[in-house]
Amino acid sequence: MTTYLVTGATGFLGVRLVERLLGRAACERVFVLVRPGSRTKLDELAQRWPQPERVLPLLGDLGAPGLGLSAEDRARLTRVDHVVHLGASYDLTASEATATAANVDGTRHVVELAASLPGPPKLHHVSSVAVAGNHRGVFTENDFDLGQRFGSAYHATKFAAERVVREQDGVPWQVYRPAAVVGDSRTGEMDKIDGPYYFFGALAGISRLPAALPLVATDLGSTNLVPVDWVVEALDRLVHQDFEPGRTFHLTAPRSQPLSEVYNALADAAGAPRIAVTAPGVVPVRALAGLGGLPGVRTVLSRLGVPPEVLPHMTFSATFDRSNTDSALGDLRQPEFGEYAGLLWRYWQRRMDPDRARRSRDGLRGRRIVITGSSSGIGRATALQVARMGAVPLLVARRAEELEAVREEIVREGGQAHVYPCDLTDSESVRATVKRMLSDHEGIDMLVNNAGRSIRRGVLNSLDRLHDYERTMAINYFGAVRLVLALLPHMTGRRFGHIVNVSTQGVQIGTPRYSAYLASKAALDMFSRVVASETIADGVTFSTVHMGLVRTPMSQATSAYDRLPAATPEQGAKLVVRALAARPKRVGSTSGALVQAAYAVTPKAVDRAMQLLYRLMPEAPRRTP
Repeated sequence: MTTYLVTGATGFLGVRLVERLLGRAACERVFVLVRPGSRTKLDELAQRWPQPERVLPLLGDLGAPGLGLSAEDRARLTRVDHVVHLGASYDLTASEATATAANVDGTRHVVELAASLPGPPKLHHVSSVAVAGNHRGVFTENDFDLGQRFGSAYHATKFAAERVVREQDGVPWQVYRPAAVVGDSRTGEMDKIDGPYYFFGALAGISRLPAALPLVATDLGSTNLVPVDWVVEALDRLVHQDFEPGRTFHLTAPRSQPLSEVYNALADAAGAPRIAVTAPGVVPVRALAGLGGLPGVRTVLSRLGVPPEVLPHMTFSATFDRSNTDSALGDLRQPEFGEYAGLLWRYWQRRMDPDRARRSRDGLRGRRIVITGSSSGIGRATALQVARMGAVPLLVARRAEELEAVREEIVREGGQAHVYPCDLTDSESVRATVKRMLSDHEGIDMLVNNAGRSIRRGVLNSLDRLHDYERTMAINYFGAVRLVLALLPHMTGRRFGHIVNVSTQGVQIGTPRYSAYLASKAALDMFSRVVASETIADGVTFSTVHMGLVRTPMSQATSAYDRLPAATPEQGAKLVVRALAARPKRVGSTSGALVQAAYAVTPKAVDRAMQLLYRLMPEAPRRTP
């Protein structure tokens, strides 16, 4: 029976290697070093492992002498056959101190512990082809210090860590040098944005161009990519072969991969233009890397999510001989990058693209849209219309019974909807409602601020009615702002969100007797205008619908407009749906825009016209229910 001690078991390689070790009939137990803060993560990962009860966690830290193990845990290591050292910092942007503590000091502590164990066990050190540094030409598995230099703390510390293993003589060892590890060649699964994945966002942008458009590029050099499933299977086989100690294995692709070839394989999957012509001459990425320090270039790279530190290390100046690996692995087939590039791309699109919510090209289908005031009128009609388009409305209003009736109507038509009773004038109610929404749904895409209160009363009849102004502001302005503020962290985190505010044409016209109502709507209009300028880079946008007169319960509260032409709630909802689907800045009528323009040019003339309207349409009593 075989016992293992594994560091880095919660990492991308580690979790898969532990799974394979546990699948071996001869596996007795697997000790895994885990930091106290990662214990919960380990418990979650263990659910994918066969017979996880054979995994025994040891709380400690690579950076601590003796790995920070307690005396009790140290005593449990009575027999260990293999120490597999995967734990390291793989961050190209890490500081020298951070990289040294994890990679060099951590490796030294692992070696010291292994040397103190009975046996001692065989040490399997997972290094990296980064140890080749800037070496040009063939770098064999027997090569190590050829006078190469290093362009980052990561590369330098991986070299120093391998030196620690090679220069000690108390523990038998083997070294494995993987190339740049990408996702699973069978599923596309990847755990983080790293290496070539930094450039997937830019490729998504290029994919908007016609696929038939031929691109011309210079030869930028070559890289070396290997899928994680092949690396893990190779490690599993190599760890269990009975080699003489002191051997090194390159876990690399059989040949270097030109960046143009890698790009074209991904472009085919993304539907982006291919590189059709490569200009003569080589301009290595390293030669262009200095541009990353320029302020304008850094800004562009930041928007693309590409750390400037990554640029010099996109390619390898060395080519890697893997004679030991080929001899040892025999018939283990390694897939070509082009065979699984599509899987990597699709997995990134579905799970990792920070802009995946924004990039949807299927209209409103599948969008989760919060609609306030959806128990009646324009809100209800909007919910029905977007549900027919495949969206999922989240219905918000005070009265749960009326919302349920709308939901049932949507369900009868074959759609989906969810009910969230909420008092928008109550901050705690809004907070609890948004918390429920975010718990119930993977993402909330859009918000329609439709709920509102209208009061038609001249200011001279409102001198003792300050509460009219407070009531309209409470729901029309503060209610909408509460919801926007509650959802903004979620939307900016997903880098997508669209907010539609149902305003009124009266804001453009300045309709008399509506000073309370129009002031609250104008406040929301200006709030949205300002916030939109602050959040556009975060993917959150705003539309304002300047709605004309619509026959709704709100407008019918007074008889003043009974004889005037008015739209139906369904017609009003079409304007909201247009704002959701096309995401323009404004939706409204030509007449409202013309009056607004006229006021900018001749405000006194417009005031006189509004005075005439004020006199022609006296105050009308409210209807009693």
